[in-house]
Amino acid sequence: MAPRIVSYAEFWPYYLREHSRPATRAVHYLGTTLVLLCGIAVMVTGALWLVGVMVVVGYAPAWFGHAALQKNRPATFRYPLWSLISDFRMYGAWITGRLGAELGKAGVDT
Repeated sequence: MAPRIVSYAEFWPYYLREHSRPATRAVHYLGTTLVLLCGIAVMVTGALWLVGVMVVVGYAPAWFGHAALQKNRPATFRYPLWSLISDFRMYGAWITGRLGAELGKAGVDT
């Protein structure tokens, strides 16, 4: 087993390397978009059952991406909070056009 990562600064490049394939990132973006839409729906409607839906629509595409596309184990299993934060950070970097630079710093070919 690889040594445990002890800081978020060390985790972020690891996270990006674990998402090196564009298709893996794409299914993460799908899941994150669905989570955000469900979150808005919860706020608008007050339908708390959608919180459970958020978990499913957020994790299902991501785990599919790791199993079928990236062929690795999701970082969520070892680093759940940092992985959740990084999902949104990667999404934000993608939306704002900064992801290429972040991937480059992490040593991921784009």
